[in-house]
Formats: sequence, C-alpha cells, structure tokens
Amino acid sequence: MEGEIARTGSHIKAMAKFAVLGFGVVGSGVVELFYKNKAHIEEKAGQEMDVKYILDIRQFPASPYKDKIVASIDPILEDPEVTAIAECMGGVEPAFTYVKACLERGKSVSTSNKELVAQKGAELLALAAEKNCNFFFEASVGGAIPIIRPLHKCLAANDISGVAGILNGTTNFILTKMIRDKMQFADALALAQKLGYAEKDPTADVEGLDACRKICIISSLVFGKHVYPKDVYTKGIADIALEDVELAGHLGGAVKLIASVQRQADGRILPAVMPMFVSYDNLISRVDDVFNAIMVYGDAIDKTMFYGRGAGKFPTASAVLGDVIDAVKHARTVFSQAWEPSDDNRFLAPIAERTSRMYLKVSKCDPQQMFRKLYDFYASQKIAVDAQLSLARLKDGENIAFLTPTELTEAQCDMLVAQMTTGGIQVISRMPVLN
Repeated sequence: MEGEIARTGSHIKAMAKFAVLGFGVVGSGVVELFYKNKAHIEEKAGQEMDVKYILDIRQFPASPYKDKIVASIDPILEDPEVTAIAECMGGVEPAFTYVKACLERGKSVSTSNKELVAQKGAELLALAAEKNCNFFFEASVGGAIPIIRPLHKCLAANDISGVAGILNGTTNFILTKMIRDKMQFADALALAQKLGYAEKDPTADVEGLDACRKICIISSLVFGKHVYPKDVYTKGIADIALEDVELAGHLGGAVKLIASVQRQADGRILPAVMPMFVSYDNLISRVDDVFNAIMVYGDAIDKTMFYGRGAGKFPTASAVLGDVIDAVKHARTVFSQAWEPSDDNRFLAPIAERTSRMYLKVSKCDPQQMFRKLYDFYASQKIAVDAQLSLARLKDGENIAFLTPTELTEAQCDMLVAQMTTGGIQVISRMPVLN
C-alpha cells in the first residue's frame, strides 16, 4: 500500500528527497548502495526516500542514473523537495561554497570530505545551528568505522583524555608490506598505487596530511575548539627505512603512523601525527593492511578501540548514508556534534612537550660507549633510571636501536641526540613510543 512498507506495516511519512554532490568513487557508491538497500534504508529512516539530483559537471551517458545528473547547484538549492544533501566532492572549494549555500536554505548536509570539515567545520556547524538543520560528517574519519557518533553520544559521560590510532589505510598497508614482506618503502608504495590504495600523487597519505585532517576533526569534537591542520605537528612515513621496521620487531613492537591527541596536565591539548613504535602489547600494533583502528581513553571506559576499514567506495558510502538517514529523521540540530571556533592556538601545546619513551637508531658503535653517553645524559638531567636498557641490531657491527628506559619530552630527546652526536655517536632516526 502507498505510504506503508508492507514487510513491517509501519507508517511512512511523505517521501524524503536528497541530492548527491559529486559522482566520483564515493558519490557513485552512495547512489549505488542506496538503491541496493533502499527498502532497508527507508525502514531505518521511517519514510520513503529517493535521490532526486546528482551534481557533477561530467556526463555519464551509460549510467542508469543519467537523468538525475545536473551540472549546476542551482536546481538543488531551489527545489524545496530536497531536504538533505550528501557531499562527496572532496577539497575545500567548491564544496564549501555549495555546502554553505545548502545549509543557508535549511538543507542538512552529510559529508565525507575531511579537508572541508578540518578547515571549515566550526563555521558550517554554526550555520547549521542557526538554520535549524544539521552538518553531519561521520564519513570524514575512519570510513565505515563509527567514531564521530560514539565520541559525542555513546561516550558523552566520559572525561576523555586522549585519542590515538591508525587513521590512514594507505600508510598502514605500506608499513604492513615492509613488516611482513621485507619490502623497501618505495616498492611498497608502488604496490599500493598499483592496487588502488594510493593515488598517483600519494603526498596526502605518505606525508601524513590525510591523518592530520582526521585528528583535527576528532580533537575539535572531543575538546570543543576548532583545531586547524596548520597548527598540528605532522610527519609522514617517507623516511622510515626497512631497517627501522626490522629493528622495531626485534625490540617487541611495530612501526605505525599514529595520529593522536592528548590533554596535558594544564588543560592544553597536544595533537600530532608521526610514525611511532607500538609495542606488541598494544592491539594497535596488530592492525594491518588497509584497516584503521582508533583508541579512545576515558575515565569511565579506561580505553576502547574502534576497528574496521577506514576507506573505500562502499565503506565510506555506508557512513554517508547513515548520516543521510539521520538528517532525514532529525527535525532539529544535533547540538552535541559541534565545537567553538578558535581565533588563536594558545590552547594547543607544542610538540616539544610531548612525553613518551623513545625509539632511537644510532650508527654502529661500541655499545658500552653508547650506554655511557646515555646514562651521562640522564645524570645531567637528574632523571632517575632503574630500568634495564635493551638494544637490537640486525648484525654485529651494524646500526643499533634501543628504547629509552624512561619517558622523555621531545625537547629532552633533542638534547639527548645533540649530546650523543657531540660524543661521536650519530642518531640516524628516532620516533616516540605510543603510550
């Protein structure tokens, strides 16, 4: 019967129409997944739904949805039947202009665009609240992994002190190949490109920019102020050598690109993206290939990990459509999913204050000489050391790697490196240990 779903007999409201901006990998996935699971999606939304427009300047004559494609945003803005938007364009412009125009007309927007949210999230959330609609972005972090809703809903009773994890599947695939198959970085990257996991220009992935945008979104949501990518220390994996991966394994851990944010004792927060040594005792060390994992630290939960595919056509489309369903169901703004704009970055702590144990790889030398230099440094800093130092090397006479026996700030580690260099021991590489 019209207005009902026969399988459940539940009453259906007037049909909800939505538009998809961008018909690339994610946008086409949204449309395809919607029609594949249309009946199920309508049950969840509590009303009939349909895609009315698909915005793209390209022509798709062979597409079964070619009659829905428009080359201008104007029909979407002017059509009162369209109440929800799925933005899958990527980049800041023209996505920002289009999303802003949609929100100004009271049309809720669901986006997978991490760059847009990281740069313009505070402004768009404020506009959505002003116009009594929603700006949703579950798909912008972690693909199909539900993390945005849990952070502002399920875990709302917690005092969250930090979040850390693998937020980029491409770099994790590369590091996995280096660990498992002993591949050099360049060879692993080439394989990732061949398999479609990395773009022709892989800069955003391998330099950590993608993970940076995602930790900005998480930091903003958890701690309530907009964190901009330009203010986040970001280092990628291009300098990670196969030797580092192998030495880390001998020391009982794996190398992972970790995006993290920690609240400091004085209330400031410290977001960062960098390769880290992750002990095998930590579940994140076992997350391989293109999978992502996000660990949330809270006073009531201790720590909780979210795991799954962090990218891909249908995983991301699934998260976008989940937001579209929420947009159709919510008649009001969801105020818990918001943060304040920030005019300065004084609420952020510098990377020099980040504290952890450290992985260091030094040039081949007499281990006893290295030990003396290390413990001379601890004595000069009045740092008590009661842990035994362990080291690893692949062959006698080759480079040596070790974990510092105590935690150091990044600034203290700079001093240690300088002191060892003065003593004739070259530090080739270093990375923090994930706490």
